[in-house]
Amino acid sequence: MLTREDWNRLTRIIKKAMLARKKQQRLLSRSRIGMRGHLCLELRGADGRLKAVREVDNLVVTTGLEFLAACDSDAPATPMGWMAVGTGAVAPAAGDTTLGSELARVALTTKTQTTVNNAYVATFSPGTGTGALTEAGIFNAAGAGTMLSRLTYAVINKSADDTLLATWTITFSAP
Repeated sequence: MLTREDWNRLTRIIKKAMLARKKQQRLLSRSRIGMRGHLCLELRGADGRLKAVREVDNLVVTTGLEFLAACDSDAPATPMGWMAVGTGAVAPAAGDTTLGSELARVALTTKTQTTVNNAYVATFSPGTGTGALTEAGIFNAAGAGTMLSRLTYAVINKSADDTLLATWTITFSAP
């Protein structure tokens, strides 16, 4: 049986532990990693002149978040290496795993990493991805695969002799 003194000591220890846990939870909630993406599309004609520009913020989808979490595991996933464009117009949702209506997918031209950014660059050459483009995504395979991010944008009409340069930046930050 506990004495009153033992009971008071035990109560103080429990309160101290509860306060320490609350402090730890507050610190953890402040250290969440945030992600945001931004895509810049530049459409150039056969003569090299700029025909259209779109700059759009994007959604990192659930499979993209799972992919990033797996990068620190013992079985890392295949790296992101392809970008796709399509004609789908449905707004992106966290559960998306594909584009709404994929038209073309190309290997990334370059992929660079800085302290808090990953930049993915792709070139859709003449004859590739021709049409009324309204969506884009980043993937880890030439077909199907895991989608990191998806967005929709105002239509870009890419003719057969146009080139589309896509620069997609994912930025990691504290909230």
